[in-house]
Amino acid sequence: MQRTLAQESLQHIGKEISLSGWASSTRDHGGLIFIDLRDHTGIVQLTINPENTKAFSVAEKIRDEFVITATGKVIERDGSLANKNIPTGTIEIKVDSLEILNPSKALPFPVMHQEDTINEEIRLKYRFLDLRRDKMQLMLRKKDEFFTAIRAYMHDRDFVEITTPILTSSSPEGARDFLVPSRLHPGKFYALPQAPQQFKQLLMVGGVPRYFQIAPCFRDEDPRADRHPGEFYQLDLEMAFADKGEQVWEMMEPMVIQLTEEFAGKKVLTKPIPRIPYAEAMEKYGSDKPDLRFEMQMVDLTEDLKDTGFTVFSKAIASGGAVKAIMCSGGSKLTRSQIDELTEMAKKDGAGGLAYIVKENGEYKSPVVKFLSETELAAIVEKTGAQDGDIIFFGADERNLVNKVLGKLRNKLGDIFGLKDPNIIAWAWITDFPMYEYSETEKKIDFSHNPFSMPRGGLESLEKEDPLDIKADQYDLIANGYELLSGAIRNYNPEVMYKAFQVAGIDRETVDERFGAMIRAFEYGAPPHGGCAFGLDRWFMLLMDEPNIREVIAFPKNGSAEDVMMAAPSEIDAKQLKELHIKTDLPKKDGKI
Repeated sequence: MQRTLAQESLQHIGKEISLSGWASSTRDHGGLIFIDLRDHTGIVQLTINPENTKAFSVAEKIRDEFVITATGKVIERDGSLANKNIPTGTIEIKVDSLEILNPSKALPFPVMHQEDTINEEIRLKYRFLDLRRDKMQLMLRKKDEFFTAIRAYMHDRDFVEITTPILTSSSPEGARDFLVPSRLHPGKFYALPQAPQQFKQLLMVGGVPRYFQIAPCFRDEDPRADRHPGEFYQLDLEMAFADKGEQVWEMMEPMVIQLTEEFAGKKVLTKPIPRIPYAEAMEKYGSDKPDLRFEMQMVDLTEDLKDTGFTVFSKAIASGGAVKAIMCSGGSKLTRSQIDELTEMAKKDGAGGLAYIVKENGEYKSPVVKFLSETELAAIVEKTGAQDGDIIFFGADERNLVNKVLGKLRNKLGDIFGLKDPNIIAWAWITDFPMYEYSETEKKIDFSHNPFSMPRGGLESLEKEDPLDIKADQYDLIANGYELLSGAIRNYNPEVMYKAFQVAGIDRETVDERFGAMIRAFEYGAPPHGGCAFGLDRWFMLLMDEPNIREVIAFPKNGSAEDVMMAAPSEIDAKQLKELHIKTDLPKKDGKI
């Protein structure tokens, strides 16, 4: 008899069917045994009568998570016995035959658990059990729908899906490479790709008009809640003859909106998606990925307070810094302990403290009020728009530090006051990133984003402008405080590329050595091109209202970048190391080498 799925049993009342699945629970009521059989579609109740001695004998042996198959007649339950908590609660299967396909050992935890009741390490060790939960089954299926919708959108717009190599050469993508030793070429290493960057650009040179792939990427980064360590997947794409970022944005924006509204059932806050220059985002929100579901913008008070008698402010301004403020509506409700916690957070980010003013009943309450003139207070209130019941926080220091501190404060206040509506997604393009930044660790000019981006103004800007003033045609797509896409119009001119790397202290010979294939390709008629890459796991996490990225990945690493189920990473035996011409140099147990 053909297998019937649990949810389909409703369509077969009065008929004989066969079901297979897991025993989700068993209940022995003396005269009858009830078993909840679970498959990927749901649960249906089996009823085994003691008069059926063979089936009853089998039922007595069944425990949770045994794999079983049952054949029987679908009958309607008496109305008073219906279970309104499950879709099949109005029927049951009167079992004729029952078979144990495979027993289960005693479980390390109940399969149908709430994730916060079980230690995550245990769940990940037994991930094959954890995946049986309804939530995880839903995640796997929804992610499949998500990928299917993306592929359909891309194919409808003539993008060609092409896979690129996994074993490749090391490339500076901003993180550490995972290296793979070569047995055939002793002393040499492959690198797992941080992104298919060079390959997709070479496809453009190769005459492919539009490329995409759902690409595995590998970066040896520290884990965090919204970033899976080691490996992740991205929607990688590139378009030939795209010479302006707008062409990429206009291509991708409908897909972003469609998936937000139709797949996730959420509201897009602003359509069309707004475009915010990087410098403006940092000045207003203190972040290049601000959560725009709420306003609370920073206000610059440097000019208004340039003659202030409050030394904390005046010293910051005199040293070339800035004084900025952020107003939180209803902030007078903050407790003393909450303000202390916010102050400690600001100090950890490098601030000396966190000055504030509460406006209440027409009066100003704060230790700093006595240092400010009436004119200065009036300017602060006018610029921030503070009303009774509001609180104003101040930052006074080097401008970048002030932006950072108040930006994190803004985000925290959004959490405290419940300003982040989960049913809204506030998308924005962040544009005009600086081409270069000064690296404090290496004490030199370095690329701030993707090194293969086209500088605005081309070769002329590289030769004549201060490197820190040069903008690149680079862009991010952000939503609700997450960066979900990064992209650029590419540098496809060899001489411009040599010069761009020279500005960052990388000579021509090194460029030829590390990017020789791309340089050679660009000498043979490379078209203008540009593209981007979406972080798919993070994007899906946002659409599914899931704060932990491990909950949207079938087999994730833990917080220490370990696969505790497969015991990876693991030690390699001496024979394998010898074949690879590798010797390890590990600390001894006493800490000495």
